[in-house]
Amino acid sequence: MQTVSSYGVEIRKQNIPIRQTLEIYRQAVSYLTEIYEQVWAELKMIPEAKKRFNAAEHLIHTTKKNHARFDFDIRFPKMPSYLRRAAIQHALGSVSSYESRMEQWEAAGELSGKPNFTCENHAMPVFYRDVMYREGTEGKDEAYLKLYDGHDWRWFRVCLSHTDMEYLRRNWYGKKASAPTLEKRHHKYFLRFSYTEEVMFTKTPVKEQIICSVDLGINTDAVCTIMRADGTVLGRKFIDFPSEKDRMYRTLGRIRRFQREHGSAQAGDRWAYTRRLNIELSRKIAGAVAEYAWENHADVIVFEYLEMNGKISGSKRQKLQLWRKRDIQKRCEHQAHRKGMRISRICAWNTSRLAYDGSGIVLRDWRKHSLCAFQTGKRYNCDLSASYNIGARYFIRELLKPLPATERSLLEAKVPAVKRRTSCVYADLRELSSEMGLLMAA
Repeated sequence: MQTVSSYGVEIRKQNIPIRQTLEIYRQAVSYLTEIYEQVWAELKMIPEAKKRFNAAEHLIHTTKKNHARFDFDIRFPKMPSYLRRAAIQHALGSVSSYESRMEQWEAAGELSGKPNFTCENHAMPVFYRDVMYREGTEGKDEAYLKLYDGHDWRWFRVCLSHTDMEYLRRNWYGKKASAPTLEKRHHKYFLRFSYTEEVMFTKTPVKEQIICSVDLGINTDAVCTIMRADGTVLGRKFIDFPSEKDRMYRTLGRIRRFQREHGSAQAGDRWAYTRRLNIELSRKIAGAVAEYAWENHADVIVFEYLEMNGKISGSKRQKLQLWRKRDIQKRCEHQAHRKGMRISRICAWNTSRLAYDGSGIVLRDWRKHSLCAFQTGKRYNCDLSASYNIGARYFIRELLKPLPATERSLLEAKVPAVKRRTSCVYADLRELSSEMGLLMAA
């Protein structure tokens, strides 16, 4: 399997015509989008994407053997060929998307929600190697870009962030990066490099697998449990970043007081800073989970399938809205795949509600929400109990799935709780493992 990783390197030298280049590129894309929308009836008759692209280029670019129908070369003289082709591809995609949405809207017969066609875009140019981008002297934090200075396309030397370049040299030395894409974030420009890796996933049989079951939470960021197929717990870890969360909640308090006095219209920068803190928190959580699983030689990282639909209400609605559960799983999935580990998800119903020992529904402590009381009177960490149940449900599913119907029915008769996956707990896995061992011995 191929995994693609990217990293943005900040451009330190700002007195170069990046804005002019970005402006003329977007003007070219807008102009091409308007042209191709006019002649789309002609272009859509060409089924092959490569031939359609060639026909689109012949409409706007004059060569010795072709006379262009439109005056693109006059409006945008000396535009590099690779940049022109990137603009053509972006414009074709925009028009094709609009036409498809329009056909679906007409087929549905809807009276409202008609798709709008717009030529405005936020396209970012790609600096193809040798013709648009050249690497600087080895060991130096520099590169050369071909930019538009308002009159002509010329080569400019740009300084790149030293820390970013050191990261690339340390982690991606010897690996070829794709053509960098210009990116703008927080009023700064970056060159985003992409790297493609070939990875091999582990093919360990289910009975020999080691998994890392993860319960993502709001109070505790993540609770991880290392588990074997027979229910043996090899390790547990509570991952929490209290200082980062405290900093974010402090900024939320400042925003609340500011909006009370001045309104919400002027709080955009404060909200942007809070979002950046929240994104950085999700990065740290995902990295810590993947690192812990890798240290314990886990084959699979198991998450809950978290889907929250509808309006969020209650005293913790702001925390739930800021909870980047899907982003954490996505980042952790990418890091796990780079190291050859797989990702799996199970149904989240009743993982925290039921005790891992099979005693039934737990009673949450209203003073300390992370603790709970079992029906037997035992007090335990609710998130840790949930992580046991998450790992158990994964193994119950994977152990029963490949079995023949007769063996599966026999095991379900001996352990009735495994018939309904949304009520399975850790104790059911222990019982199922014992029954499977007796069945194999017989």
